[in-house]
Amino acid sequence: MRKQMKRLGVALALGSIVIVLTACGGGSRVKKPAELAPVTNQFDLQPVWSTSVGSSESFNFHPIVAGDAVYAASHSGNLVKIDLATGNKVWSVSVPERLAIGPGSDGRTTVAVSTKGMVYAYDDTGKKIWNVSVGSEVLSEPVVAAGVVIVRALDNRFIGLDAATGARKWTYQRQQSALSLRVGYGMLPINNEVIVTGFTGGRFGMIAIANGGLIWETPVSFPKGFSEIERLNDVTARPSIEGEIICAVSYQGRIGCGQARTGNLLWFKDYSSYTGTAQSSDMVFSANEKSYVTAFATKDGTQVWENTQLTYRDVGEPLAVGRVLLLGDAQGYIHAFSQANGDLVARIRHDSSPISAAPIAVGGLILVQSQGGKLAAYSPK
Repeated sequence: MRKQMKRLGVALALGSIVIVLTACGGGSRVKKPAELAPVTNQFDLQPVWSTSVGSSESFNFHPIVAGDAVYAASHSGNLVKIDLATGNKVWSVSVPERLAIGPGSDGRTTVAVSTKGMVYAYDDTGKKIWNVSVGSEVLSEPVVAAGVVIVRALDNRFIGLDAATGARKWTYQRQQSALSLRVGYGMLPINNEVIVTGFTGGRFGMIAIANGGLIWETPVSFPKGFSEIERLNDVTARPSIEGEIICAVSYQGRIGCGQARTGNLLWFKDYSSYTGTAQSSDMVFSANEKSYVTAFATKDGTQVWENTQLTYRDVGEPLAVGRVLLLGDAQGYIHAFSQANGDLVARIRHDSSPISAAPIAVGGLILVQSQGGKLAAYSPK
């Protein structure tokens, strides 16, 4: 997703007109970010290793973990495999074109998709094994699972490619909306069987990895307002899941949680977010365009707490881990909130560039990649 939606691209599906909204809260006036209040750290995130993978420019690059390795990329086309334990680079390749998104990998096949829609696949030694065009710009991260590479094109096509050969296995076509957000739409793979992802018009759904079939589709919100821009309410951020409960949030719409098997919503509430949701066993967390961080009970949507201390600091995607909620901001800080009451319990400075991608918790480590290109592993102490 572009730089925390400060410049939010909105493209007409049937034309070449691009509308740019400045300052996501409305209007062109830049909002002043809140000053950081002092925090007495109740725990520390001790650096274990760090490396540079290259700048993301204004894009939102996520690293991905597969097995004992981390895979990451940069806008210039640098694609790297990094040893999870040590931070040493196992291999590095140069993709021939520029990238707008991070890689996809299952630990055997790693793919990067160029801004022009060319998919490049590499084996686990870094050797290129195939490349194929999907015929459209791609802003969403690819998924590699169960021998299939799933690519979501900007023209609303989901394309399943054979991970070994690049041959097309299936295509699922969504109807184009009159107006939609020109951003990446996150895809959440579950058990190597399905992906859950958001759609335009406030809907999200589950798609089978094997054949691209739509399993269920549910509206979390509905368009409202008079102008086409007011009626935008796409589910752009990757949904979250914990146990049998799945949650999603739409831009200018609602947040809601429901049953993962059927998509039936248990509740929904008016809310707007482009950075998505994170879940604990009994709560769902999200941050709105003002960077207000809110916790809701997953069983009925009751608001548990709201923290406004990071107002207009352009916080990124959240991660719920242990007893805390972690979010980065546009100035390179990582903030830790108590899941129980929303108090800020820790803060560290990763670097000076925006952290828009969610941190990753794996093997006792917290991984963070900033838009400046610093990828680091931290150990909670």
